[in-house]
Amino acid sequence: MAATKFETVEAYILQFEKGDQKLLNEVRSFILKISPEIVEKIAYGMPGYQFKKKPLVYFALYKNHFGFYATPNTHEEFTEKLKPYKQGKGSVQFPLDTPLPFDLMEQMIRFRMHLIENNLGY
Repeated sequence: MAATKFETVEAYILQFEKGDQKLLNEVRSFILKISPEIVEKIAYGMPGYQFKKKPLVYFALYKNHFGFYATPNTHEEFTEKLKPYKQGKGSVQFPLDTPLPFDLMEQMIRFRMHLIENNLGY
């Protein structure tokens, strides 16, 4: 079966049940409130966000976890704080049976924004 392609973040969120939609909308609002310069789009089949036309973060909801993608150099910077979570290069899986770590997510987003503003790497 081919993966569904979504044109908007709203369409991505609407594929989920109401409780999951609430969580995804909460994350979406949280990211957009960090800076008025953050632009939302669909990228790689999931909600993606840009800052100054550069990739900032992406997220996706899975059966047992919330995937958060903030580029490999951002994840490297937060190695210690991300130790409790399953990770890949540039990704982290937050389990759905615990509250999302919004403070940590914000720190990661702001770090990534700093890199972009100062042209310090992808």
